[in-house]
Amino acid sequence: MIAIINGEIYTMAGRTIKDGIILIDQGIIKDLGKDIEVPEEAETVDASGKIIIPGMIDAHTHLGIDEAGVGWEGRDYNEMTNPVTPHLRAIDAVNPREDGLKSARENGITSVMTSPGSANVLGGEAAAIKTAGEFIDEMIIKAPVGVKAAFGENPKKVYTERKESPGTRMGIAALLREVLMEAQDYKFAKERAAEKGEVFKRNIKFESLLKLLNKEIPLKAHVHRADDIMTALRIAEEYDLNITLEHCTEGHLAARKIAEAGVPAAVGPSLTGKVKVELKEQDFKTAAVLAEAGVKIALVSDHPVTPTERLPLYAALAVKSGLNKDEALKAITINPAEILGIADRVGSLEKGKDADLVIFNGEPLEFNSFIEKVMINGRFIK
Repeated sequence: MIAIINGEIYTMAGRTIKDGIILIDQGIIKDLGKDIEVPEEAETVDASGKIIIPGMIDAHTHLGIDEAGVGWEGRDYNEMTNPVTPHLRAIDAVNPREDGLKSARENGITSVMTSPGSANVLGGEAAAIKTAGEFIDEMIIKAPVGVKAAFGENPKKVYTERKESPGTRMGIAALLREVLMEAQDYKFAKERAAEKGEVFKRNIKFESLLKLLNKEIPLKAHVHRADDIMTALRIAEEYDLNITLEHCTEGHLAARKIAEAGVPAAVGPSLTGKVKVELKEQDFKTAAVLAEAGVKIALVSDHPVTPTERLPLYAALAVKSGLNKDEALKAITINPAEILGIADRVGSLEKGKDADLVIFNGEPLEFNSFIEKVMINGRFIK
């Protein structure tokens, strides 16, 4: 058992505990608060003068799938041979030993969503994983957490260069509708066959899409421009899908409609150069505008586009551009946990949750603060 004592605990569950105690046993938070008895056998860690927050969560990365410093052989996130590949699984490409995951965990990013890329209209199944572990099977928190879809520039560019469809925004939307319609027919046929006790020939692509149609997981829609955001929302409504908006670069131009739809947004990366047309309106103010409108937001790196280990910096820059400081901390802890459907285990410091936490020597979003300790699953990795 481990007892962390005398720290200021930002639980991200509605309270801050000064001079608090966290008891950890077998990787789980056994208890936390002020007046807690510390067992004699507990290993004690004194966090006097320190701030403790939940392990940070990056809700949109390609960690482990795009291996840092490896080059083409480590780029396993885009299967650019067919625009419809919903059956690909991120977990089949994650290398737990890659340097990006190591850097993430050492810098307090304890959980991430890792996802196929945005070359295809439907790219595959994303997963929520811990950033520490010897094997991907032991790192999974939840898989899948969504099916990746992409609108706009990326699939247009890939398939125009291949002289194939889709080469326009109309083509992307039409193809997605076509596939979802076929999946609906597949669902109906499968249900009818089950009712009649008949043999049914399964299709791995449609089996993945059934999870969308049954609302087990959301469509994770790569969207930058406001018009693509509206197309994604329109299609989600047409097919009664749950959806999250990934990147949402022009979200500040469509904040009212996003809020009305009740859809969360994983905002970022916002620290890149405006290296393509869709990033013309890129600004750190997007997060503040969306939050003010009532949209649940997470701040994301899109690693390796920007490094996931700098997540607190992105939150600090969002604060500088108008985001409330508490909301910024939520956007890298509890909000991404809720958006990914893993808040029962991570995202806040509460009894019964995984013992994932970060100990800072100062305010987490202050540039001069640094991380002293990182714990994942009840074990200090730093």
